Amino acid sequence: MELIVSLIAGAVGGNIAGMAVNRINQGTLINSLAGIVGGGVGGQILSFFGAETLGAAATAGGSLDPTVLAGQMASGGVGGAVVLAVVGAIRNALGR
Repeated sequence: MELIVSLIAGAVGGNIAGMAVNRINQGTLINSLAGIVGGGVGGQILSFFGAETLGAAATAGGSLDPTVLAGQMASGGVGGAVVLAVVGAIRNALGR
């Protein structure tokens, strides 16, 4: 479930970054795809550092901890924005 949250947050983060910084805006499709990749990577990095155990004491019976989900949303959104910035910089350097 956390991976899905990261992917969605990444797509949203990529599109928000594209709207905020016009130079890296690649259109909705590329913004979303770059955001999904960045969201997945960002979420996995956060999981690698132990984010799934942050709320382990509070979770019972497989329920989702809001703290973990908030962290996944934040890391996914930031990861999506970062990957879009890299894609935008590369495409701009190549002359689009």
